Amino acid sequence: MDWHMQKLKHVVDSGDFNRAAVDVVFQEALKMEKIRPGSPESRVLDGYIMSTLFYEPSTRTRLSFESAMSRLGGTVLSTESAGEYSSAAKGETLEDTVRTVEGYADCIVIRHFQEGSAKRAAAVASVPILNAGDGPGQHPTQALLDLYTIQREIGRLENIKVGMVGDLANGRTVRSLCMCLSMYPGVEVTFVAPDVVRMRDDVKDYLTQRGVKWTEVSDLREVAGHVDVLYQTRIQRERFTDMDSYNAARGKYIIDKELMKILQPHAVVMHPLPRVDEITTDVDADPRAAYFRQARNGLYVRMALLKLCLADKMGPDDLKK
Repeated sequence: MDWHMQKLKHVVDSGDFNRAAVDVVFQEALKMEKIRPGSPESRVLDGYIMSTLFYEPSTRTRLSFESAMSRLGGTVLSTESAGEYSSAAKGETLEDTVRTVEGYADCIVIRHFQEGSAKRAAAVASVPILNAGDGPGQHPTQALLDLYTIQREIGRLENIKVGMVGDLANGRTVRSLCMCLSMYPGVEVTFVAPDVVRMRDDVKDYLTQRGVKWTEVSDLREVAGHVDVLYQTRIQRERFTDMDSYNAARGKYIIDKELMKILQPHAVVMHPLPRVDEITTDVDADPRAAYFRQARNGLYVRMALLKLCLADKMGPDDLKK
């Protein structure tokens, strides 16, 4: 698969993408928005089978992948709570599960609770592996749909200011998004998080090495008035072993109607969802609340990725067209 000008057939790590690859995904995603049921374009994956292996709960990611495959004419094989209802409950390794399932499907979408699990799966797979989240590690398809949303909402990816708020230590979405944003000049990132869930040093080092300006602050109101994108995340209770730490972090940074008064007119609020109480529901009606549009964009981006991974074999010459 040469559609991203690299000898990679999997989508497991945001760092594997370059700008040419992202541009191709975006071009395809725009086409996906226009596909209608019954059209020839809606049958491009007819005969292909996608398997979803989700060891962690999911609503948007799983359903959007399954909807994406169905809207392109493909078939879905799925297991609910793979850790409990697959042979993993009997002690089967992830690698053996992947080797088995690839005999039934043309690609595998996997979500797992262990960081690095998608790379383990890709190391033994002969079919494309798409990482739907590996613990607190990576979520590359979310990063791509986030970029796509920013492009659609703000109109550019260069020279933007992004405020990332909430559980940044465990937030695989913000980690992956930082890696993708580093490809674009003039990006500035501000981290706003409780002390117990501050952004990890590996991401800060990654940004520094690529010349991306980043800062950490404690005042959300200070940040809100200066960013183009305010990216909120929930405090992830399931990642905590100490409930005292969880309770100390929860509820510290909340986006409400009062905070929205500070936000610039062109700016948007994003959230990978689900939310708990970190964005109040009265913000939903504000046109700058982009999180449900963001979720819908996930369908188009994942349709594009499935088409590129399964049906297209694009080389460098195709990227020039």
